[in-house]
Amino acid sequence: MTGDPGGLVPRLDHAILRTTRARLGSTAAVPVARALSHFGEHAAGWIAIGSLGWLGGRRRPEWGDAVAGVVAAHAAGVLVKRVVRRPRPRLVDVPALVSTPSTLSFPSAHSCSTAAAAVGFAPFVGGPVMAAVTGAMLVSRVLLGVHYPSDVLAGAMIGGGVATGVRRGARRRRGARS
Repeated sequence: MTGDPGGLVPRLDHAILRTTRARLGSTAAVPVARALSHFGEHAAGWIAIGSLGWLGGRRRPEWGDAVAGVVAAHAAGVLVKRVVRRPRPRLVDVPALVSTPSTLSFPSAHSCSTAAAAVGFAPFVGGPVMAAVTGAMLVSRVLLGVHYPSDVLAGAMIGGGVATGVRRGARRRRGARS
């Protein structure tokens, strides 16, 4: 993912990172982004919400599938991150505004698990709500200076794809048992 440092993707990553910080860095978006960061760490917030949905007793199999999708997407993101080994942004004018458990950036595991939650939880809480929360999480990672935009976009694609696969597989298994 490091590729040509003067290439189009790195130039866009740096420009969007700097623009996001310049536009939102002195607003109330920063504490919201920090809260989202803590909520999304290791997918814990999404697992907690999914577990509460499951405990509610209605549509338990679907809630279980949604949580499984979140866990699988987070794991996939961590695995890809360890293979790719792209370092986090280190721009002097865009210092990180939150600590991170690793120095690896691609893909954003927060984006993986959040996109997976969007796929899995949308039938229960609504697609527009989950789309808005996903957008906020993706922007927050860039605003906080801990991910490049390409990290969050790739994470969202991985997470959404994994969760979709988990949901389809679970539906097939349940259909085969009927």
